Amino acid sequence: MFARVWEYEVPADQVDGFVAAYGPTGDWARLFARGDGFARTELYRSTERPTRFITVDLWRSQAAWQEFMGRWGLAYAELDQAMEPLAAGGTLLVEGSSG
Repeated sequence: MFARVWEYEVPADQVDGFVAAYGPTGDWARLFARGDGFARTELYRSTERPTRFITVDLWRSQAAWQEFMGRWGLAYAELDQAMEPLAAGGTLLVEGSSG
């Protein structure tokens, strides 16, 4: 399994929109589902800082992720820009395989 883990600090007034867009059935998951090899998106909210979130996007392999980006990279960039007000881009924490 290949994972991409992101951290986000979300403005308090944007939390509901962020959860809707970045959750397991949100805009990102729907975009990723266009690619073969997408497994799921998980969303975690900090119990200590309720505006801090972690997303985990899981793919069957790094090759599946790269194939997705080759085909859907423009749509990814467009969605990323559209989501800027919700989370200001986030920080990639980990990109790697299990095992």
